[in-house]
Amino acid sequence: MRAYVWTDNSLTRHAGRFVWLSLDFEKAKNAPARRRLRISAFPTLYVVDPADSSVAIRWLGGASLAQLERLFDDGELAVNGGARGPALEALVAADRAYGVERFAEATVRYRRALALAPEDWPAYGRTVESCLFAYSQADSAEASLRLADAAWPRLRGGSSAAIVASLALDAAVELPDSVPGRSDWLTRYEGACHEVLHEDAGSLLADDRSGVFFSLEAAREAVGDSAGLLVLRERHLAMLEAEADRAPDPEKRAVYDSHRLSLYLALGRPEKAIPMLEQSRRDFPDDYNPPQRLATAYKAMQRWPEALAASTAARQRAYGPRQFLVFNTRADIQLGMADTTAARQTLLAALALAEKMPEGLRSANTIRDLKARLEKLGVKPPAPKAAVGR
Repeated sequence: MRAYVWTDNSLTRHAGRFVWLSLDFEKAKNAPARRRLRISAFPTLYVVDPADSSVAIRWLGGASLAQLERLFDDGELAVNGGARGPALEALVAADRAYGVERFAEATVRYRRALALAPEDWPAYGRTVESCLFAYSQADSAEASLRLADAAWPRLRGGSSAAIVASLALDAAVELPDSVPGRSDWLTRYEGACHEVLHEDAGSLLADDRSGVFFSLEAAREAVGDSAGLLVLRERHLAMLEAEADRAPDPEKRAVYDSHRLSLYLALGRPEKAIPMLEQSRRDFPDDYNPPQRLATAYKAMQRWPEALAASTAARQRAYGPRQFLVFNTRADIQLGMADTTAARQTLLAALALAEKMPEGLRSANTIRDLKARLEKLGVKPPAPKAAVGR
């Protein structure tokens, strides 16, 4: 969004409506704000009520210009009161429940908003998207699909079509084979995703098109269609390569590095990622991402010295929770080099750091996973030191 959306000149007309704030929620100084706002994914967009610092509107994931306009309007109404009609009142209540991670409650409130909405309600698409995100957080795949079934005829061809189609397909993939109708849902929403890619190729950001491709690939993998999966990945990669080639500046080009690397790895061609990642390392010398991705690519190639050197460079630049990706990759490289002692030391250092993270950045899942890795290597993790008081 920094490269493709926030730089759009049409947004300048909103300069006086809000106080604009961007926070890096992986920096320790922002841990209290992260804890209060309960960030669960990057990016997340908020409209915050200045009266009590509560989240009036929360949008999970990236947004297009059209979606931003709707977010601005709904957010202003939510903060200032004057929510016009019961549907918008229910939507505001749903957003507030989502904002404090009461996902099951949020789904009930989003469905109420949809039930109360007039036929031409401008917030309909955003409400469906938000409800689908809440269902995904609440592990309610079948409910997601039933909502998508009801909403798709109205939303197809519009700005919400890509999100709804891909979220519905992801939900169908998550269902067990034993659920009646799973096969029909897979077929329906694979078709919807292909329709989005065909009809909205010019209006969707390439990053959003890439997300639709990933959903399609997961579906082909789920049904064991290796040939179809290969075709999709090749199409997906060709689209991203074309976008990167026409990008007008390094920041816009580097947007596609992560997805391109994932595809090169999946296609068994990690060496093809090296030139683009080396270019990004030159363009962004202070960013941990290019050397971390280089370490991943070199690891897949079993070029251990280059992988370790890139990992060292990434470790020098990383901060906050992103450090644990670097630590885990480094341990993998050391194990690939048959240096179990070094891998243990890396994971012990990572565990010590994880346990010292401030509240808001400290992750119980990260600590658990690091301890599990250490135990597999025959190391009993040390117990956290008890605080001494008097």
